[in-house]
Amino acid sequence: MTPIISVIMLTYNREKLVGRAIESIIAQAMCDFEFIIVDNGSTDNSGKIADEYAAKDFRIHVLHRQQGNIGSGRNVGINAAKGKYLTFIDDDDYAETDFLGFLYELATKYNADIAVCGSNKEENGKITPNYIYDYDELFILNTHEAIKSFLWRKLYNAAMPTKLVRQELFQKIRFSETGNYDDITTTYRYFANAGKVVAHGIPKYTFYRHPENNSSAATKHHLLNPVQLHEYLAAYRERTEYISTILPQLTGLALYSEWSYMISMIEKIHRFGLKNCDQPLELMKSELKIHRKAFYNGEFILDFEKEWMSQYVTEKEEGLT
Repeated sequence: MTPIISVIMLTYNREKLVGRAIESIIAQAMCDFEFIIVDNGSTDNSGKIADEYAAKDFRIHVLHRQQGNIGSGRNVGINAAKGKYLTFIDDDDYAETDFLGFLYELATKYNADIAVCGSNKEENGKITPNYIYDYDELFILNTHEAIKSFLWRKLYNAAMPTKLVRQELFQKIRFSETGNYDDITTTYRYFANAGKVVAHGIPKYTFYRHPENNSSAATKHHLLNPVQLHEYLAAYRERTEYISTILPQLTGLALYSEWSYMISMIEKIHRFGLKNCDQPLELMKSELKIHRKAFYNGEFILDFEKEWMSQYVTEKEEGLT
């Protein structure tokens, strides 16, 4: 029997946390799902723990593989998935018991290709809102509106957890099997190919932030490094080109988003005195100097970005106005 939802989780050396993630899925009020756990070559007991849960619950399938990047591991899970919809959980996070039911109801009620819920963030024992908006607000978006919202990062971010995606979208879009940051290179493609997206800000998922997070360098800016910066810059460039091809009316916003990332990283490199980032710093400054009139005089730039441009990239705003 085909399950309604395939939940995919990649795990690597998370023996202290993976049990919590697994239990949050098997405790779901909605029972019609399969849970595919991909053990990404763990050297601790993570794979064994997953096997123990699988022996007790027929919905759990564990796939063991040699270590690869996150994208290739997720692709292994996608290849095995049989559900009508797919969703993802990270092995250090956890979901509310109505996580699957909430997303499925949104997707089916509004015939959406992607359904999105809100989330919380847990860090140092504190839980704070993360992409939560008015509980009474429901957003039903067409492709143009969904990508526009994606670029502004107001209703959702690039992380695949919190999103239920119709299986057909995975037939032509897979995660990159190179690099360290899979979501930034791929998630927007699902939204760009979705006919309808529904988003509701009620939090049904919690991201657990700790020093071993793969995203630490992306969220704790004093840890920025050249590898991460170059990978993100390349991903933003590719994203701008992709969106400009599919939705040319959003080219200006996509370019702005790319330049906005650059000036934000320039400010953080200066603020934290990151000398190891000198090479990408000069690369970003050079790129913004080339496009400074379009960025500075564009319709999207924010006041603080103008201040950063004046402080770090331009000389007394010469030639900007």
